[in-house]
Amino acid sequence: MPPSAASGSDERLVLGIDPGTAVTGYGVVARRPGGRVRLVECGVIRTAAGEPLARRIRDVFEGVSDLMERHRPHAAAVEDVFQGKNVRSALTLGHARGAILLAVSLREIALAEYTAPEVKKAVVGTGRATKHQVAFMVQQQLRLKSPPAPHDAADGVAVALCHCMMGSWPRP
Repeated sequence: MPPSAASGSDERLVLGIDPGTAVTGYGVVARRPGGRVRLVECGVIRTAAGEPLARRIRDVFEGVSDLMERHRPHAAAVEDVFQGKNVRSALTLGHARGAILLAVSLREIALAEYTAPEVKKAVVGTGRATKHQVAFMVQQQLRLKSPPAPHDAADGVAVALCHCMMGSWPRP
């Protein structure tokens, strides 16, 4: 699938994703020559809490697929599973990540994965930053009037920014 022509000839689009089974945050940024970055779109993919897990995973897959169809990014960056104490939550989150990875793979888009501390360190300067600090720094770096909301959307943008700062880029 060819990259978006609408994004500008030298811009490289990155789709950043903060996975979740209830709320998946995303951000699409355009990296210009010289490293400047602008926000294209951000938001969340919400799933219905009362639905079976399989339906929710399908909703995440379809939402990410729609984003890639609409923006045709050059790369996708996904936050890696948080290594927490709750094994059940980590497994459920793994299902959402699997749906996202499949959606990206089916479109043969370059994929990068970053841990939450890597994203925070790249965007804020410390791997222990709070959600408020991440949102504030996203606002500052992209020169926005206010931070992206909700926090899941800001986290998705932060993942995309992390890739712009740390990631490798496929040749045009």
